[in-house]
Amino acid sequence: MDRKWTMVILFCSLMVFSTLISRPWRADNGRTGRNFSIEKYAPIPEAGFSPRQLPVEGNNAARLLGSSIADAVERVMPSVVVIRTEAIEVKVKKDIFGFFYRVQKALAGEGSGVIIDTEGHILTSHHVVKDARQIEVVLNDGTKLPAEQIGCDEVTDVAVLQIRAKDIEYQPVQFGDSDKVRVGEVAIAIGSPFSLQSSVTVGFVSQKGRRVQLLPYEDFIQTDAAINPGNSGGPLIDVDGRLIGINTAIQAPDSDNAGNVGIAFAIPSNLAMVITRSLIEKGSHQWPWVGASFGEIDPQLRKKFFGGNGVPVEEVWRDTPAAQVGMLPGDIILEVKGVPVKTEYDIYRIIFNHSVGDRLPFLVQRNEKQLEFELLLQALPAQWNP
Repeated sequence: MDRKWTMVILFCSLMVFSTLISRPWRADNGRTGRNFSIEKYAPIPEAGFSPRQLPVEGNNAARLLGSSIADAVERVMPSVVVIRTEAIEVKVKKDIFGFFYRVQKALAGEGSGVIIDTEGHILTSHHVVKDARQIEVVLNDGTKLPAEQIGCDEVTDVAVLQIRAKDIEYQPVQFGDSDKVRVGEVAIAIGSPFSLQSSVTVGFVSQKGRRVQLLPYEDFIQTDAAINPGNSGGPLIDVDGRLIGINTAIQAPDSDNAGNVGIAFAIPSNLAMVITRSLIEKGSHQWPWVGASFGEIDPQLRKKFFGGNGVPVEEVWRDTPAAQVGMLPGDIILEVKGVPVKTEYDIYRIIFNHSVGDRLPFLVQRNEKQLEFELLLQALPAQWNP
């Protein structure tokens, strides 16, 4: 019995001794203990930080870029909407007796759009609302409102809607100058891909002036920001939150793969807004022209004789703006509105970014002389539509 009690007393003594030693160690390591001193350690993060994340000090380029992108998205997000449509598809079928009959099927569609003014006008892609019987717009806060189509331009795949609701304050997007956007700048796409509302993707402006034979007239901004089905009609913005394009198409390797592969296209905001103004004011868009066709010069000859710029006039039609000012075949167009031009598409881009009734100055080389012409833009004849 004496030995047993001796072992019990020894065990209890060891436990007490172990407790006395470990308690200060735990307190020093900040785990437990009533004598823990917070002054020896970094301040505990305030609400909003995860338990293990401490506030950061100083700035770096990545953090500044991330903050700029987040600020831009926050500024634009109230202007971005989801567009839901319902269309009726009619098919003709034949029954077993050889009689034909029609079958109607309701088709639901979804895309994106962006509010452009305080009157509730929305800029989107024409293919998003094409043949739509009903259009519903979902605002960023989840509010669902009816809308109707004001007008469309199939040449550039642009459409304008207007929300039919009163006593609602709309926050329009701020416009950027797509002509001044440079290749390599950050581009941010916002939309509802695969019904995932208010999704944000970030990339770069991969190239400008792309023509990929999707539309009658193209002057696309190419971007590698991820754009997928449902993004169509949504805004492409810069890091200042300004609209630089309307997302409209993607490049896919084959028809079975409609997902993003890093090649997407947006309609430049300058072109989109010229068309939008026409649709709102007139219900349709008139394409301008000057009544002349243009060709190309070999780049080496162009550099040698015209300083790198120059587009030859190939033909001038009678009773057109070009004929009225005295422009002749063989003239070399050096500048339009002060912008140097190298290809006929440079000229078309400048002309189409203006409206019928505008005046454009042309700087022309004729033999050894430079001439200045001011051309009044007229409506492009129907047979010459882009």
